[in-house]
Amino acid sequence: MSSTKASSITRRQFIGTTAAAASAVAGDKTLPTRVLGRTGAKPSILALGCGSRLLSYKEPDAAREVVNMALDSGVAYLDTAQNYGSGRSETWVGGVMKTRRSEVFLATKTGARTYDDVMTRMEESLERLQTDQVDLLHLHSLRGEEDLAEIEAERVMEAMYRVREEKMARFIGITSHTDPTVLAKALERYDVDCTQMALNAALQGMQNGDGKMILNPAMPTSFEEIALPVARKKNLGVIAMKAFGQQDLLPKPTDKAHVERLLNYSLSLEGVAVAVVGCPEHQHLHHNIATARAHTTMSKKDRRRFSDEMSERYKQALDLKFQSHVDA
Repeated sequence: MSSTKASSITRRQFIGTTAAAASAVAGDKTLPTRVLGRTGAKPSILALGCGSRLLSYKEPDAAREVVNMALDSGVAYLDTAQNYGSGRSETWVGGVMKTRRSEVFLATKTGARTYDDVMTRMEESLERLQTDQVDLLHLHSLRGEEDLAEIEAERVMEAMYRVREEKMARFIGITSHTDPTVLAKALERYDVDCTQMALNAALQGMQNGDGKMILNPAMPTSFEEIALPVARKKNLGVIAMKAFGQQDLLPKPTDKAHVERLLNYSLSLEGVAVAVVGCPEHQHLHHNIATARAHTTMSKKDRRRFSDEMSERYKQALDLKFQSHVDA
């Protein structure tokens, strides 16, 4: 793209195509769909995560094959990011978007922490993704108070608003798997459309005030307890991630019943529209799609029982891991 002005003109021309894309996503009957909060979009409840799990395929052709398989099976949401493989994920996804952009709700993320860097990296993302507009741009991986202070000092959210205003992205959001309290604060403070947070059974248990031991004082609560209610209050589109705890909750990935319980837990939380799941093997993709297709909501009682069981075994380790985890 030769200039911001030229890009903006192209994006205006692209609006008609984007409307067609939204219609195609909304009309998809292969997988269940839900309204993504205030956006009004209706992507599939299962999204293909295109981070380290997609990068594990090593070769572009193998990665594109998995993306095409997902779309052919009814997945209508792709989740990538600028820093996944230093742009490789966006490039591989872009190879599919070149011919299938109208079939998918396309989300990417920026790790930029200055105004100018947000704008520069966004142009680069659009080129790699071979599109003039993504459906959603997230501010990637909000960490603690210092990170939020830097974002504010460097006018990062102003740049995010400009990306939305110039139609480079239809919607904007914030992701975090580090600090529920800081994410809640950012969601209260900023005019975003969506949020993506770590929501799984193991992270929810061991709550302060329930008469249980808090295993990790650095993370006594959870995104489900602190940030999700804020998102619901503001009618944000909520995307669940880390349903499998970056595979740590799957000592036996072939245990289909356990996989189903974990994915159904995240999809059963009030306000959640989509669960993002990476699929390092074809069989995982097929099983996750089958689980999403047959999804039934877990009762609150069953969720509580399951979260108690999982948190006792895994919460401390996951809290510590996600305080420094980077899926790049």
